[in-house]
Amino acid sequence: MSFQAYLDNIETKTGLTPRQFIDLATEKGFGAETKATPILEWLKADYDLSRGYGMALVHVITKGPQISAKHVGSGGTHADPSDMLWLDGKDSNPAGS
Repeated sequence: MSFQAYLDNIETKTGLTPRQFIDLATEKGFGAETKATPILEWLKADYDLSRGYGMALVHVITKGPQISAKHVGSGGTHADPSDMLWLDGKDSNPAGS
């Protein structure tokens, strides 16, 4: 599953876009310097998100929307069409992930 697909599936499950999760994380005091564990614990407790889905959000909360170009266009399991993730809702994604 691509990184973007993880984020889109999280939105389907929770009704929240990745950008909304970033805002909620900021309100909780989570940011670039936060380790994964407290974020994962919060996402599991409040949204019942598994570690895999949680790690996708940990990335955007702590590192922003840019991902490694390693998988872009690779055709592999985790291939994404771009190194920039869309955070503003799957239905508004111009790339139509």
